[in-house]
Amino acid sequence: MCNRVKKAYEDHWIDVYPNKGKGNGAFSSGTYSSNPFIMTNFTGTLDSVSTIAHEMGHSQHSWLTNHTQPLQYADYSLFVAEVASTVNENLLIEQLLEEEKDPQNRLALLNQYLEGFKGTVYRQTMFAEFEKEAHAMAERGESLDPKALNALYERMIRLYFGEDLTWDDEVQYEWARIPHFYYVFYVYVYATGYSSATALSEGILKDGAPAVKKYLEFLSMGSSAYPLDELKHAGVDLTTPEPVDIALNKFEKVLDEAEKTADELGL
Repeated sequence: MCNRVKKAYEDHWIDVYPNKGKGNGAFSSGTYSSNPFIMTNFTGTLDSVSTIAHEMGHSQHSWLTNHTQPLQYADYSLFVAEVASTVNENLLIEQLLEEEKDPQNRLALLNQYLEGFKGTVYRQTMFAEFEKEAHAMAERGESLDPKALNALYERMIRLYFGEDLTWDDEVQYEWARIPHFYYVFYVYVYATGYSSATALSEGILKDGAPAVKKYLEFLSMGSSAYPLDELKHAGVDLTTPEPVDIALNKFEKVLDEAEKTADELGL
């Protein structure tokens, strides 16, 4: 896989730097018969490095399934689409933490880890519950005007973030700018994908080559099996609470280390 990443750079599969007229953000894209190309806007920050790792996860997933499966089975399900990208991000942070000794820098890395959990597990689960309740309101014949959706979104934020949250009244309007709500029940896959990726990255770090072998087989399966069965092959059983428990335990461990480091720095 590392050789493939090197080839991607050497053969210009990646449009790396910001440029005049170039769009913002990053994405991975391609076809069954093409290389998986990446567009990104690299500026040398930790976020930029993490973004490269993230998009390369998507590209590796696409490359492996396109080179393993026939066309009709090459396109993998949305349910597993964010797994490889997040595994890469987690392994990157773990490597950086292993190499970094400076407490201030370690705290920044730990914070990056925690932000990933917060934004992808807790926040996306909140989004999913908001979306589910909005559909339930419609089924009950209730109005979905801005006032009602503002009130629902405010209730979700207070429920998920707790009473210690410093409240900004304008946050109740945030639902209106989330493009995922214009698709039906999409956001939950971020939370399940992140939980799966955490379980997989922990397994890779613990078990090494055997876990990597099953993980690469999973990335090569495309849509040749049901998504839950593909994840089971890799060692993640989402029909049980175990992967989510692993992710939440990891969050607690990272949070404990961040708090300890902050105390050592007198913050």
